[in-house]
Amino acid sequence: MGRLAGAGGGVLLGALGAALYFGVVTGSPGAVILAYLAQLPLFAAGLWLGVGAAAAAGLTASVILLAASDLVAAALFAALYAAPVVLLVRLALLARSKPAGAIEWYPPGMLAGWLAGLGLAMLAAALLCLGGPSGIEALLRHALAPAIGYFADASGVDREALTAVLVLVIPGFVIGSWMMMTVSNAILAQGVLARFGLAWRPSPDLATLVLPNWVTLLLAIAAVASLFGGAARFVGINLMLVLATPVCLAGLAVLHAVMRRLARPQVPLVIFYVLAGLFGWPLLVIAIVGLLDAPLGLRRRFARPRSVGGPSHD
Repeated sequence: MGRLAGAGGGVLLGALGAALYFGVVTGSPGAVILAYLAQLPLFAAGLWLGVGAAAAAGLTASVILLAASDLVAAALFAALYAAPVVLLVRLALLARSKPAGAIEWYPPGMLAGWLAGLGLAMLAAALLCLGGPSGIEALLRHALAPAIGYFADASGVDREALTAVLVLVIPGFVIGSWMMMTVSNAILAQGVLARFGLAWRPSPDLATLVLPNWVTLLLAIAAVASLFGGAARFVGINLMLVLATPVCLAGLAVLHAVMRRLARPQVPLVIFYVLAGLFGWPLLVIAIVGLLDAPLGLRRRFARPRSVGGPSHD
């Protein structure tokens, strides 16, 4: 497909992304679900038509939001939705030739590392722009005061204790949720495109995902920092929450690799994802598995090597 057609497809998909996101601007309560999918058309443009189409889609959506709303809405969309998509698509489409004509695509573990880097950059930006941990805590206390007061009066819980916990974990939780949103939209876009034979690259094999060493090292440093008080504890806990997403992906890689030992791995995988979506706690378990994978060699111990030229069962 030519550049002009690719740009045209990017513009159309960008308009769709803006439409999905626009409900947040209008304040519609049910629009949050649609806004969660606003990156999906942008990822589809890039993973189908290339990086230029992803950039065209992000630019189109941002311009539409600027015209229909204001500069703040357009800037937030460009920074949190469009720019990360363009970067991740650019990386995902990197490839190099190997002997015998084989093509090696950018590995999924490195993509997870870049996603972690984006989450860390968001946390650093929040700390710098909002006056550090004390500034973020003060802002959240003010914003949450009405809701916490109402909940505390209705349930009888200690208002100050609840406030202290929430202001400590909300930044990392919000960034982690954003990371999961980005991963979900990327996987969904790639899956749909691959299903119809439109994907630029083959779908990455999740079972081969190995995180960069710096993720585990930084997680260990954050865990130590969380044992102290004050700003170190705030930063340490939120770093762990941000890094929980790539660690969870590593755990899912172990799960997919282990399930290949079964004749029909799809059934237990579907059950796991349904339980994770309903209750959430299975993701905590799988994150612990991801942490233990490297030191204990879980994939090496329990996974069955994939046959050469054999089909994927994920």
